[in-house]
Amino acid sequence: MSSSGLEIAVLVPCFNEEAAIKKVVEDFRAALPTATVYVYDNNSTDRTSEVAAAAGAEVRKESRRGKGNVVRRMFNDIEADIYVMVDGDDTYDAARAPELVDRLVAENLDMVVGRRIETHQAAYRAGHRLGNAVLTGLVRWLFAANIVDMLSGYRVFSRRFVKSFPSFSREFEIETELTVHAMQMKMPVDEVDTNYKERPPGSTSKLRTFRDGWRILLTITNLMRNERPLLFFSLIGLALTATAVILGVPVISTYANTGLVPRFPTAILCTGLILMAFISVATGLILDLVSHVRREAKRLAYLEYPSPRATKRARPAQ
Repeated sequence: MSSSGLEIAVLVPCFNEEAAIKKVVEDFRAALPTATVYVYDNNSTDRTSEVAAAAGAEVRKESRRGKGNVVRRMFNDIEADIYVMVDGDDTYDAARAPELVDRLVAENLDMVVGRRIETHQAAYRAGHRLGNAVLTGLVRWLFAANIVDMLSGYRVFSRRFVKSFPSFSREFEIETELTVHAMQMKMPVDEVDTNYKERPPGSTSKLRTFRDGWRILLTITNLMRNERPLLFFSLIGLALTATAVILGVPVISTYANTGLVPRFPTAILCTGLILMAFISVATGLILDLVSHVRREAKRLAYLEYPSPRATKRARPAQ
């Protein structure tokens, strides 16, 4: 099913991408001739805005630093039927954009991720590759995610995904939040292999392996607490119980042999740990109900918008 007749917006968050942004804008305008390319400049200190405007993009500003802040602003501001989000560093293959968009419409999906296939060894730093694998694996386990490349910056979204997405991220953890949102809402998603190449000369990565990896790990922890509180607090309860058992075994053994409890502080501590474990599990049970209600509210907001295929039928090509 073709995407003709649908309004497509290409969203490009940018910070100091003067060396790459011209080609990104020109390539996506060529690949998606009917789309509007929006470049959101995140306080660049170079000529990113001027170069993007000269290449034919509609340039807008977001003063709050961080990719998460830019994506939230783009999702709030732009009205379209289909959204193509891509980094402004010219590492993704614009020629695959029509295929990603058509896959979204034809299969009535809410998100299609451009799964990165390296075309050059320098495209991926070793730390980034390992971090992506570890963090993606963690999200796949915690949230039953069926995504292989969770941190890809090349994605296509339906309108109902974008307008029901409650983003709170500030930095590069935004991709994690996008993935978890889709999994928790049980949205239909897919991945398409896309070439991933090294940056052009003069363009440098803004991603810091350890700092941003730590921020993403904290985001996963917070999302687990908010979206799967029973599991989160049950794990805490299990850890407290295990600690109490380890500390309590000598006390119980001494009591069994002598009938005495000479280590009262340890016994009191173990009792406190067990009580805290029960309280933790009870907290998880209560918050799990709250989380369920929140998911229902988000689901209703999601269902307020038509699916891509329904939008296509309602707005046929001229």
